Amino acid sequence: MMPPTLPPSKPPLDAYTRARLAMVERLRKAGIRDERVLTAMSEIPRHLFITEALRSRAYDDHALPIACDQTISQPLIVAKETELLELTADDRVLEIGAGSGYQTAVLAKIARRVFAIERIAQLARESAATLSSMKLFNATIKCFDGTIGWSEFAPYRGILVAAGSPEIPQPLMNQLDIGGHLVVPVGTEKEQQLMRVTRTKTGFKTEDHGRCQFVKLIGKYAWEK
Repeated sequence: MMPPTLPPSKPPLDAYTRARLAMVERLRKAGIRDERVLTAMSEIPRHLFITEALRSRAYDDHALPIACDQTISQPLIVAKETELLELTADDRVLEIGAGSGYQTAVLAKIARRVFAIERIAQLARESAATLSSMKLFNATIKCFDGTIGWSEFAPYRGILVAAGSPEIPQPLMNQLDIGGHLVVPVGTEKEQQLMRVTRTKTGFKTEDHGRCQFVKLIGKYAWEK
C-alpha cells in the first residue's frame, strides 16, 4: 500500500510578516473592529515606509521618525483614524499629510480612489514611488498646501488629516460630502484631540475621540510654520 500523499507544507512566515500579524492582533485587542481596516494593515508592509535602520521597530505601536523631521504615525492611530472614516470600497477619500505614504497605502486598500497631499516635495516624490512599487495605482499624491484641500475631485466621502491643526480648516469642511466624515487632530502644538466632523444636510456634527499627538499641520488654514 502506498503511503498517503501529504499536502505541501506552507513556507514559514518571515519575521516582518509575523510582526505585522502580531500588530494586527494588538489592534484588534485595542478595540479596532473594522475588518477591512485590519485586513489592509495586515497586507501593507509598514517596514517599507521607514528607513532601513528602523525597520526592526516597524510593527511596534509607536510613531517613528522619517525624513524631513516628520513622523510615521503609530499603527493604532492609523487604524483609529481610518476606522472613523467608515469608508466603503466605492468611496473617494482625501488625505492631508501623506508623509512616507503608509496611511495612503492603507486607505488605497479600502477606498476606490485616494487623493493625498504632502507639502514637502521630497516626501511626496518618495511616497509616490513607494506606492507605485506596490502597484497601488488608485492613489495619487501631489505636493501642495493640504489645508486648502483638493477641490478638483471634491466632494469626498472621507477626509483624513495626519497632522495637528489649531482649528478645523474650513476648506476641508467645504469639500466634505453630505454624510461623509472628516477626521482631524485639533489643539496645541504639543497635544490635540482627535475630532470627527460629519457633514449633514443642515450643517456639521463634531465628535471628540480622545487625545492624540501629531506633528504640526502647516498651511494657510493651520499653523504658519
